[in-house]
Amino acid sequence: MKYEIVMGLEVHVELSTQSKLFCGCSAKFGADANDNVCPACAGMPGMPAVTNQKAVDLGIDAAIVTNSQITRTMTFDKKNYFYPDLPTSYQITQWFAPICRNGWVEIETERGKKKITLKQIHIEEDAGKMVHDARSGTSMLDFNRTSVPLIEIVSNPDFRDAEEVIDYLEKLRALLSFAGVSDCKMQEGSMRCDVNISVRPAGSEKLGVRTEMKNMNSLKAITAAIAFEANRHIDAIETGSEVLIQETRGWDDDKGITFSMREKEDATDYRYFPNPELMPIVISDEWIERVRSSLPETSQDKFVRMTQTLGLPEYDSSIITRSKALADIFDQTMAHFDKPKEVVNWIIVELLGIAKGDNKGEDDIRIDCRKFADLIRLVDEKAINRNVGKKLLIKVLEEDVDPENYVKEHGLGMLTDTSLIDKAVSEVLAENPKSVAEFKEGKLKVVGFLMGQIMKKMGGKADPEAVKSILQSQLDQL
Repeated sequence: MKYEIVMGLEVHVELSTQSKLFCGCSAKFGADANDNVCPACAGMPGMPAVTNQKAVDLGIDAAIVTNSQITRTMTFDKKNYFYPDLPTSYQITQWFAPICRNGWVEIETERGKKKITLKQIHIEEDAGKMVHDARSGTSMLDFNRTSVPLIEIVSNPDFRDAEEVIDYLEKLRALLSFAGVSDCKMQEGSMRCDVNISVRPAGSEKLGVRTEMKNMNSLKAITAAIAFEANRHIDAIETGSEVLIQETRGWDDDKGITFSMREKEDATDYRYFPNPELMPIVISDEWIERVRSSLPETSQDKFVRMTQTLGLPEYDSSIITRSKALADIFDQTMAHFDKPKEVVNWIIVELLGIAKGDNKGEDDIRIDCRKFADLIRLVDEKAINRNVGKKLLIKVLEEDVDPENYVKEHGLGMLTDTSLIDKAVSEVLAENPKSVAEFKEGKLKVVGFLMGQIMKKMGGKADPEAVKSILQSQLDQL
């Protein structure tokens, strides 16, 4: 390797508050444009800002789960810059005394475990959103997101490849979502990532020219953008095809390239100064302990419980605990059907399989966990076979049917009458002499074909184990 990639991340995470950071407007995602706006978050002169205490609580949560040192007296500052979606031409943020510093998050890749160190986490308000209409060539402004509370998690330049970046983002998403800090839905913009990247000769201590890739909101796009930008830097260094400058770049997902947006500002360009309208906030030991005591089970605690207490494999447990949505489905289903291995198998194999086929993410899965548990119980008790159970799961997801009633109404109960199965096996063997001959020649793979034909003849409702046993018995007698 002639070159080394050096990266640091700035991860913006929207906090799970009902109202905005400095006013009472709703912070809920998905409202019609400019529905959740008042004179304060629209930047009208003379409107005082009042800090949302819940946002500070969630900032403390984030500090705890990232092993960070909490600042006991934090302040808010003004970051001055002009952009159309920023109505005041400044952003209220934390520069001089952020809520916490010097944290770390442990990741694990194929090369082993590694601590990613954090410079700081600070609380700030979000900007609005520009909506570009390509047909009319105009841009419109939606201020719903203005003053929605964020934390920005700033890492040190500890990343050396995309694998480390992705593992860190997944770990961070699990830590924050399990703690209730944020839903971390990248597809909705509640978790966004700026990647600061440079390239230097291997072994050098001097950092290369840094570019920032702004507002990345998918792991796939981040991986592709890192690869493209690293290659662009290396090509520029080796061939002189372009002069690298410190700049902010965007990512074009359709073309698979980055593009220049503007030259990258330095801190002095923002003219930070303390916000005189907001008083310092003193965070006491009692406040920290109150927040700490209310923290729910972490993803790591849940992983330990699943592997050590419930005896589940580490692989299965790691899949469940990477997503709060899956972990909630697991716990709520277990409350109705206490067989962890069966529940995990149905979530990982069947539920995630259906979601993937529908191009849905883990956070988009919606299912009545009592009905899900009833379905698993029907299969476990051999009231229906697994193939029927898979089809029934789709009905539960799409139509919210009651599994037990649906099975009764549609006659889907498993057939265990051995005389009926014996008859079906005999008929299938008689109808498929070629397959029987191949079996006699030692081609055992035809057994699967014959099993399928028997199940089809019996409407998919037979007990597969009984079918396999009777089929084998009849084949052995031939």
